[in-house]
Amino acid sequence: MVIDRSSPVPLYHQLAEQLTAAIESGRLGPGDPFENELALADRLDLSRPTVRRAIADLVARGLLVRRRGVGTRVASQVIHRRDELTSLYDDMVRRGQRPLTVLRRFEREIVDPRAAECLGLPEATPLVFLERLRFAGETPTALMHNWLPPQFADLTTEEVTSGSLYAALRARGSRPVIAHQTIGARRPTAAERKLLALVAGDPLLTMSRRAYDGDGGAVEFGDHCYRCDQYAFDVTVHER
Repeated sequence: MVIDRSSPVPLYHQLAEQLTAAIESGRLGPGDPFENELALADRLDLSRPTVRRAIADLVARGLLVRRRGVGTRVASQVIHRRDELTSLYDDMVRRGQRPLTVLRRFEREIVDPRAAECLGLPEATPLVFLERLRFAGETPTALMHNWLPPQFADLTTEEVTSGSLYAALRARGSRPVIAHQTIGARRPTAAERKLLALVAGDPLLTMSRRAYDGDGGAVEFGDHCYRCDQYAFDVTVHER
């Protein structure tokens, strides 16, 4: 790495950009241990705050992961969900990953007042409920809960494990075209920590979504959680 001290570009940004290039080119691969910030500062003759800021920038962008007892490592390939209506399965395929779905629960007549309200249905309406654990290759990535209106009770196990849920809905003439999403983060439960292979202190990214068809009818309510080192949301903001 070459640091140009005569450049108007801040030193931390120069370092961050070169580290990013090393990761994106594959010179630093997923899971590779990352050099200690003190050693990196000494080697490049930079201050520790400069190196710390560059590393923090890569952590914030999901390129590096810090874990207690493990240290800093290059993150596994991160799935970036753009501000468009796609399914996690489609996002993985677009990234060249191999999605695998484990179906944990599949109920065709479950009563859930909260989900029914989100779908604009009477609270006693029997809903279709899915709980799925999604892997990227061998890495658990997301735990997904979906509630669907009763007209989708004919969904098959094959459909909800071998492809995109949205593709199955479209095959029935119901095309999700718009959604309201709420994105957040929280501590995982003990069960979530086990299912997603998290270590103590790892947070979860969360997203709840209500999706609607072209006529404004609700077709899905989802409540999902994701490993923070496997997932990121890309959102474009426009001036009003």
